[in-house]
Amino acid sequence: MHVSSARTPWYRVLYLQVIMAVVIGILIGHFFPEAGKALEPLSKGFIKLIKMMIAPIIFCTVVHGIASIGDLKKLGRVGGKTLLYFEVVSTLALIIGLIVVNTLQPGAGFNADISALDAKSVATVHEYANKAHSLSTTDFLLNIIPSAFVGAFAGGDLLQVVFIALLTAFAIASLGERGLPVLHVIDRAGEVFFGIMRIVIKVAPLGALGAMAHTIGSYGIGSLQQLLYLMLGFYTTSILFVVVVLGLIARAAGFSIFRFLIYIKDELLIVLGTSSSETVLPQMIQKLRGLGCAPSTVGLVIPTGYSFNLDGTNIYMVMGAVFLAQATNTPLDLSQQVSLLLVAMVTSKGASGVTGAGFITLAATLSAVPSVPVEAMALILGIDRFMSECRSLTNLVGNGVATVVISRWEGEVSAEALQTNLREPISPPPPNT
Repeated sequence: MHVSSARTPWYRVLYLQVIMAVVIGILIGHFFPEAGKALEPLSKGFIKLIKMMIAPIIFCTVVHGIASIGDLKKLGRVGGKTLLYFEVVSTLALIIGLIVVNTLQPGAGFNADISALDAKSVATVHEYANKAHSLSTTDFLLNIIPSAFVGAFAGGDLLQVVFIALLTAFAIASLGERGLPVLHVIDRAGEVFFGIMRIVIKVAPLGALGAMAHTIGSYGIGSLQQLLYLMLGFYTTSILFVVVVLGLIARAAGFSIFRFLIYIKDELLIVLGTSSSETVLPQMIQKLRGLGCAPSTVGLVIPTGYSFNLDGTNIYMVMGAVFLAQATNTPLDLSQQVSLLLVAMVTSKGASGVTGAGFITLAATLSAVPSVPVEAMALILGIDRFMSECRSLTNLVGNGVATVVISRWEGEVSAEALQTNLREPISPPPPNT
């Protein structure tokens, strides 16, 4: 629920608590690195609490959204528009990343000596690379089908949960009036899960503090100076993508990207602290419904977007791959870079739900340019944690904008109502109503 800071003491406002926690975490990690490393369990514990709730919340949201449509033609229309939008915008993200990294050339002059890289880092990279090689298209498609109905919930694979939810929704819809009691039970269960999430999210500041303290304590601020140019290039590219590309898309849909960013500021700060966009998925569902987006659209677009609309990950992959080519003095011609882009379009979907997905997809993308040694990924292993924050933020904003745009295309909310709700945020409606 959105609470006005004017009615609540400033120290109880969640996003201010997260900001303070991030700052404290940075200070602890910098001045007391060993203590900072020891705080990692706070971050891991919070993320585990969030992931514990994601599968049941997504299941209830998708089932309610799809089963309540009652019009399979509308479902097909919304699904088609969603996938088309995802592919167009994701491709734009890849192209922009490719243009920027070729213009800035952050790896030029790096002259990296692969043989001199830290053995432990190289071993870690090979571990990620082995995971990447296992992500073939066939395996990806087969992995969508869980080995058991409850297996998707136990494993926490988002695509498997969505797949089961779709089948359940279609089955309930086909029952007609007889399916309503089942849908009612799922709706009430969704309310319970959202209630648990409201309790869990109160410890977000502790998770943010632990994540930042561990990161700074492990890698230090000074050790990042050598790779700062790549980081700045990536952050700048992501900001330009959000402001220019998503900004123009939002403007065409009748709302301001800046108003939208202010509307989801709580979620953005939590993602900044935890480096995971999954931590705010349930809140985003409620926030978007509070804007006037139909539950059916939100329930379809947001979950699929977490696997098929990873704009930040796309930018990271092409910039990271070309940076490594530049750093190892491996020239890439136009055809190789086009191949890189095409492979990235596939691999960005293939690592959904995998721990360290951004790094794994980068390893998979490098398969398009075998002349770049996979060991070179050890060069950016230390800063991957810092870049993952920007990836997650960009992915979150991209999926939020996509949901609003699809809702506008479907005529679910007018531009005037959308602008009013963005200026004067309202409490989201109860889950699944």
